[in-house]
Amino acid sequence: MKNWIFIFIATVSWYGCYSQTEKTTKMDSTKNDNPVSKADSSKPILSDEEYKKVLSPEVYYVARQKGTERPWTSKFENLKDIGTYYCAVCGNALFKSDTKFDSGCGWPSFYEPISKGSIIYLPDNSHGMTRTEVECGKCKSHLGHVFEDGPPPTGLRYCINGVVLDFEKAKAAEKSFDAEQAKPKDHS
Repeated sequence: MKNWIFIFIATVSWYGCYSQTEKTTKMDSTKNDNPVSKADSSKPILSDEEYKKVLSPEVYYVARQKGTERPWTSKFENLKDIGTYYCAVCGNALFKSDTKFDSGCGWPSFYEPISKGSIIYLPDNSHGMTRTEVECGKCKSHLGHVFEDGPPPTGLRYCINGVVLDFEKAKAAEKSFDAEQAKPKDHS
């Protein structure tokens, strides 16, 4: 059964990386059909090697190796559509589009996550800086950093690598989010 799931994940990931035909509802279909994503509310337990096989090199570099994409290269940087941003690795809902703002920093920026549990906060003292790293609350993938120079009402700026985001326009996102919220939660 585990081998079948792995083969399915690899196939879906490969197809999603090379198919850009469904841009009207989903901006990035890389993980939307992944059985480890929205359809599964449990925390994914994949090894680093398994992640390397199912993620594109760009997503793997940022999400699992704590990399950073080049500024102003994200397709989400200037996106104004109404909807929900999800983790591209596991499908966890991260941000609503009405919390997105133009910070001018070169990466998609948000002032508030969708829920307290959608983000994990970690100290980051790398590169001679003191920052707060943010990870996905479900799969612990690196998303970016949060800074205290954002707009009201929170004063926070979640500076997120666009490559680790998926986006669904409002109607599809609302349906997915409502279905996810109706599922029993795993509190392990």
